[in-house]
Amino acid sequence: MNLRQANAKMVGKLAIVACGMFAFGYALVPIYKHICEMTGINILSLSERQVPGGGTAGKDVRLPANSQVDRSRTITVEFDANVRGPWQFKPAQSSLQVHPGELMTVMYEFQNVQNRRMAAQAIPSYAPNQAAAHFNKLECFCFQQYTLEPGEKKQWPVAFVIDPRLSKDVTTITLSYTFFEVGGKTPPAPTADAAVHAAPEQRS
Repeated sequence: MNLRQANAKMVGKLAIVACGMFAFGYALVPIYKHICEMTGINILSLSERQVPGGGTAGKDVRLPANSQVDRSRTITVEFDANVRGPWQFKPAQSSLQVHPGELMTVMYEFQNVQNRRMAAQAIPSYAPNQAAAHFNKLECFCFQQYTLEPGEKKQWPVAFVIDPRLSKDVTTITLSYTFFEVGGKTPPAPTADAAVHAAPEQRS
């Protein structure tokens, strides 16, 4: 066998290996989904899930491993928005019907109606209070501050899962956000923890 024949044989082998690798990679997605269906484990990214109102959510958000949806229960989640300053802030929808363990997403809309740049942040609160420990936010604009130019509009998602261990007595949860200007003259609304620590000083 001369050198040219050896090279041709090697090229043929490499082509077969490349085709095999491509076929294996193409088959991984249906195999993965089939395994998820068999085991009941749902860790598909949000990029493959439709969010309420159309569209898809962020690609980096994932469900907790082994999350199970309790379809025997339905919880009404109400969304509220408060502002401490001259701007507009509201949820895209007022409520959602949610099963515990089910990944859901709601959008909040904000607009800086001032003629100056501003830095702002949101503080969440929950009713009833016991729901706070079972309301797991995977993605939320409240995790960081934002700078908005004059007249700028923004839409931010809140992706969340309600822990199935939440008491069955709770049928409605209100998620409320207070949006305030960082460094502005109007202070943010006090959190529940701040109110508890401040109470003894007020009594003295």
